[in-house]
Amino acid sequence: MDRFSSMAIFARVVERGSFTAAAEGSGMTPTMVGNHIRELERRLEGRLLNRTTRRQSLTELGRRYYARCVEILALVDSAELDAREMQSSPRGRLRVSCPVIYGTRVLVPALAAYLDRYPEVQLELSLSDRFVDLAEEGFDAAIRAGVLPDSGLIARPLAQSPRIACASPAYLARHGHPQAPADLAQHNCLAFMVATGPEREWRFPRPDGNGEERIAVRGRLDVNGGLALREAALAGLGIILQPQMMLQEDLDAGRLVRLFPDWPAPTWPLQVVHLPDAHMPPKLASFIAFLQEALGERGEPTPPTNRYAATGRDSPRSRSTPSY
Repeated sequence: MDRFSSMAIFARVVERGSFTAAAEGSGMTPTMVGNHIRELERRLEGRLLNRTTRRQSLTELGRRYYARCVEILALVDSAELDAREMQSSPRGRLRVSCPVIYGTRVLVPALAAYLDRYPEVQLELSLSDRFVDLAEEGFDAAIRAGVLPDSGLIARPLAQSPRIACASPAYLARHGHPQAPADLAQHNCLAFMVATGPEREWRFPRPDGNGEERIAVRGRLDVNGGLALREAALAGLGIILQPQMMLQEDLDAGRLVRLFPDWPAPTWPLQVVHLPDAHMPPKLASFIAFLQEALGERGEPTPPTNRYAATGRDSPRSRSTPSY
């Protein structure tokens, strides 16, 4: 017999005064009620009730056990109520991973509205340019940049992020000013490091809208962080291709110079990803809805497409795109 059920039945017997009264409305017979009590007494190796044909009373063991049963049953009821409330409205701790630049420049300034709207949500934001494993590390969601094939996660689109090719005035004075993306092949281009190696193919949409230019760039410095690449460009070490949100102040101040202003800026798609879940918690559903409302493109979620979907872990291929 289930121990917890037996405890609940024992408390019901004490409160109603007899097996027969405890059985009423419970879907059990008095005999079944008695079986639960006898099973508890066997487990406890002691009598809980003194029973006669006319009345019953608690033994000393029964009084102490009943008091603890009442405490435990109350805790269980409280836990169930709390769980139901969590499933009915956004509340609890929400853990989100986000690239450093996007989190600092875009997400954090927008969060005041979300936290005001949902005061019972405790948001834990982890800013990192690495790909976290949502399942193993306990994250509810992550914001990712780039194309994410075979990720095994549900992906929902946000507004795409333009990237700008730029260099410092000092670098351009020493090495010349490239006039078109094809000229980058003759320059020192600083690459963003991803899991599979440096990003050495840079793509630029053509001004006439007819496809894109793909340039195999070369360079002497590879870095796995966007802020470090920015510092390298400011120091005159080479040309970078990084998010406009990170570079705009430097461009406005003349510390960096945008290349190819007549060409459309290449973009990386941005998504918020989460584990497949048939019963998404309200805290996560509210956060995703807020992101799409405040920061981006509305769209249908991209379903998981491969064997990694069962675990929510990223496939090796999905780790090859930059994160910023």
